[in-house]
Amino acid sequence: QVQLAESGGGSVQTGDSLRLSCAASGRTVSNYAMGWFRQRPGKEREFVATSNWRGENSYLADSVKGRFIIGRDSAKNTMYLQMNSLKPEDTAVYYCASRSRGFVSQYEADYDYWGQGTQITVSS
Repeated sequence: QVQLAESGGGSVQTGDSLRLSCAASGRTVSNYAMGWFRQRPGKEREFVATSNWRGENSYLADSVKGRFIIGRDSAKNTMYLQMNSLKPEDTAVYYCASRSRGFVSQYEADYDYWGQGTQITVSS
């Protein structure tokens, strides 16, 4: 069983930066793809970013391209989401997720394990 724990959420101002971490435990995740999703108030959960652990393939949603970076530290079994130039519309609960396969995906249904979520609030 895989456990995922997000950290790094909080309240910031427009233009600020935050880094979210997702620590994985229960198995070595170096062969599996990971992703970040978010659920904005009143909206469905949506894709933000995905990467495999070797960093060979990664994709970002158009809404965050140029501002967010997905990265990982395999030695720590941890995935990161560096969020720069934050906007009020980035306000959401952010979730990390893990696949049981090495291929990246932007679809929720492809992910088998989910973290509990962490709140990001961006004020104007």
